Amino acid sequence: MTEHLTWFKSSYSDSEGGNCVEVALVWRKSTYSDDEGGNCVEVAACPSTVHVRDSKLTDSPELALPVPAWGAFVQYAATRRS
Repeated sequence: MTEHLTWFKSSYSDSEGGNCVEVALVWRKSTYSDDEGGNCVEVAACPSTVHVRDSKLTDSPELALPVPAWGAFVQYAATRRS
């Protein structure tokens, strides 16, 4: 499991010290991931969004899904597991 927070500055923040609000995500590695570089998927859950990324890639792009869409995906994936 990833033990660090990833901080994001609010889009309303500026470089002059005004409106400086930051939020953090706690990334959790999939239980199917291993330390040898395979199956490295991480998720970070927020109240209304689930973020997904590939932890093998530096500066990995993130997929942000509404919670209901993530739930539907997980349910679908569970029925397709071999």
